[in-house]
Amino acid sequence: KLIMKKFVIIVAGGSGKRMGTEIPKQFLLLGEKPVLMHTIEKFYAYQSDIEIIVVLPDHQIEYWETIKNDYKFTIRHTVVSGGEERFFSVKNGLKAIDHHQGLVAVHDGVRPCVSNETIEQCYKLAENTGSAVPFNDLSESIRYVDGISHYVVNRNNYKTIQTPQIFDLSKLKKAYELPFKEEFTDDATVFENAGFKIHLVKGNKENIKITQPQDLEIAKLLLSRT
Repeated sequence: KLIMKKFVIIVAGGSGKRMGTEIPKQFLLLGEKPVLMHTIEKFYAYQSDIEIIVVLPDHQIEYWETIKNDYKFTIRHTVVSGGEERFFSVKNGLKAIDHHQGLVAVHDGVRPCVSNETIEQCYKLAENTGSAVPFNDLSESIRYVDGISHYVVNRNNYKTIQTPQIFDLSKLKKAYELPFKEEFTDDATVFENAGFKIHLVKGNKENIKITQPQDLEIAKLLLSRT
């Protein structure tokens, strides 16, 4: 069976707004090194010849080059300029891939706790079906709120969605030819809008997105256990 070439676009467009820090969250220290380095290492550990594309806001690229040297970070990757919205950042990342065949993952730069198993399951499913999106079950009760009225809904019918979201490369490139829409909050939405089918796969609970200061503490704890 033909082995499909694997790519990952790591989108790190965050500012430090919600963190209340000057430093964008992908550069905050998590243990010994910045968050983004942990995230890149997860994909490199999964497969050392994976092609890694890191998308950063223009004004952060120079800073990234500096800290890479400071931390003697040597994992090979291509750096691409991001866009105004996540949609345009991913689109720029896809343009940097000059292949048309393969599997491409899109992953949040601030999800450093993704497990090797989740990455593997997602690539495997995407290879068989063309797409793989990791989800988790909700553990708390949820209510639907509409203006002033609200009612309880069955949480089993709802899932939280994570990254890496992995797709057939040529199909994702085609999907990203669509004009931008506000509801494009993740790649699965774009892919689905282009008429392709999304396949879900169980993710790992620890794969949290670092957005609040306490998330850094939680991530530190989670990484110390792996």
